[in-house]
Amino acid sequence: MTPDLMDAGAQRLQAHARQEAARGGKTASGGRAADYGRPIAPGTVDVAHGRILYLEDVHVSFDGFKAINGLNLDIAPGELRCVIGPNGAGKTTLMDIITGKTRPDSGTVFFGSTIDLLRHSEPEIAQMGIGRKFQKPTVFEQLSVFENLELALKTDKRVWPSMRFRLDSQQRDWLAQVLHTIHLHAHAARQAALLSHGQKQWLEIGMLLMQAPRLLLLDEPVAGMTDEETARTAELLLGLKGRHSLMVVEHDMHFVREIAGAQGTVTVLADGSVLAQGTLDEVQADERVIEVYLGR
Repeated sequence: MTPDLMDAGAQRLQAHARQEAARGGKTASGGRAADYGRPIAPGTVDVAHGRILYLEDVHVSFDGFKAINGLNLDIAPGELRCVIGPNGAGKTTLMDIITGKTRPDSGTVFFGSTIDLLRHSEPEIAQMGIGRKFQKPTVFEQLSVFENLELALKTDKRVWPSMRFRLDSQQRDWLAQVLHTIHLHAHAARQAALLSHGQKQWLEIGMLLMQAPRLLLLDEPVAGMTDEETARTAELLLGLKGRHSLMVVEHDMHFVREIAGAQGTVTVLADGSVLAQGTLDEVQADERVIEVYLGR
């Protein structure tokens, strides 16, 4: 779906809402057309069209190698999307494009229906509400769990404001809530270096949550975890589903089944484009996916 088509759809929705309001009919907003007619402030993520992220016909080449080749992908608000595929399929490059680390040669990449991500830098994209977690956890090991989360708050990071900063009651409540969400409330005072690998992964997810992201990109979040840690990570991500949109790149098919469930959408990448898409059962039964990724 292109921005032009999305705009046309929005115009039709506005016209329909006005007609319903004129007839006194009930709409999702109680007969008001304001939901689709309101002005959108610059930088606001507009998901009225039912998509928080979409990429269309994206191409990226590195020294002649097509890392991304005509890729099309879209994610709904609150969706947990699993992305799988063989090494070299373009999964990391996909995340690099969304976060502004890599600029595509051509194509369209939108956050909501109004924010063209190709016009923004990495820091700007992060500030807009897209958080990314790499495979290897990156936390401040000499600081406590509490201090890591406090440092991740959206605050003025200049020297003088940082020296004067003190948590207010709302920020302290938010930090406490995140501690419970990531299963580390009992370890708030513990030095991050003393955490297990899985706990460090949760702490990094918590640091992203402190910034209240709309979209989270997670690269192999359970790599190197114990079975118990993997199960708790599945519980954590399912708890975030709906409140946040998530894209999870993973190779562990058991974990994918845990978080995707029976109806969740799984996208299979190969050779820089979408090879197949559907439920996990559907993509696992796809002969093309078996041939290039799962094997027999």
